[in-house]
Amino acid sequence: MSDPDATSSDGATVVDDPQAPSLVERLQQFREREATVIGLTAIGVALFPWIFARAPVISDLLLGYQNLAALMLIWAIFAIGFDLLLGYTGLLSFGHAAFWGGSAYVAGIVSLRVSSDPIVMVAAGTIFAVLFAWVLGYLSLRRGGIYFSILTLAFAQMLYYMSAAPLASLTGGENGLTGIDVSPLFGSFHLESELPMLAGELLGTWMYAFVGVITVAAVGIAYRILNSPYGMVFRAIRENEQRAKFVGLNVWRYKLMAFIVSAGFAGIAGSLFTIHGSYVPLQSLFWTESGEIVIMVVLGGTASLFGPILGAGLYLYIENIVSGIQQLQVPFTDIVLINDFGTYWHLLLGLIFVVVIWTAPRGLWGGLSDLRTAVESRLRGEDR
Repeated sequence: MSDPDATSSDGATVVDDPQAPSLVERLQQFREREATVIGLTAIGVALFPWIFARAPVISDLLLGYQNLAALMLIWAIFAIGFDLLLGYTGLLSFGHAAFWGGSAYVAGIVSLRVSSDPIVMVAAGTIFAVLFAWVLGYLSLRRGGIYFSILTLAFAQMLYYMSAAPLASLTGGENGLTGIDVSPLFGSFHLESELPMLAGELLGTWMYAFVGVITVAAVGIAYRILNSPYGMVFRAIRENEQRAKFVGLNVWRYKLMAFIVSAGFAGIAGSLFTIHGSYVPLQSLFWTESGEIVIMVVLGGTASLFGPILGAGLYLYIENIVSGIQQLQVPFTDIVLINDFGTYWHLLLGLIFVVVIWTAPRGLWGGLSDLRTAVESRLRGEDR
């Protein structure tokens, strides 16, 4: 332990300030700054496609999955918005596929009939999701708990069946919406073309750069919302809705706003999904899409900014890469344990989900946060 009254080289007495923050506390303050969060997100987004599919060690294995990196970010935007509703406000929606798939269809229809500019497509899909969420939320939020969840599911399924038959002339029916064209970004940059020089080595295509910029912006917007008075009210409603009412808050209005904001993120993601694939499947409106986003958010960790991103990435990795494994072998041998291993990816995902919930009830990000907290506590003890 250091002497609180140390003597400097010139004979003056130096008194340690007991109120001065420790190294761990300064690091925590730095980590929680908005600029730090956005900066680290931008760095992570920039390095992710290279680490995921272009690094020399794994390029031979995952080179064909470079487009999956952009798809992971698209689903991550969807997951961030859903966590604003589930993790921070405590509202479980089983009908978010209506905003994801609905905005995807609107973006595709706008491309076919109005403008194929990617920015116009994203704007149109997002506006649809926000307006539709206002109507659906107005009707569904009159009831709480499981009734709210079932109502959102019912409305989403209604939209699915309407797209399958009555609106088939617009949506393409069971075949989905095909023939979607996407114009070059700003009239100059083809989204499927490689970026120049080092940017191309790291990011790959203009498509990934476009999605990456929107992802960083989504993280920044979500962080700003969560650290605003609105975010504090969302948490208050989640913790105790009755107390929030007693202090004079219009709980229903804040819940509706949380629902609309969450749908806005889903609208952005759904529009990007159309731009990424140039196709909208009818499945994008089905209830299983709503179930998938719930699994992603809970697996990664609710009430955390980066947990949903982690959950979305893990889910899509298992769905797209693990599902393609033909045989499971004992390492360094020719012994085959399971044939057609990829067909069991749902079972593997279920096992991972169960293990995570058992060992880390707050999800993967919550488990990592607990581990970091334990290390910081140990460091604080050593400082004393």
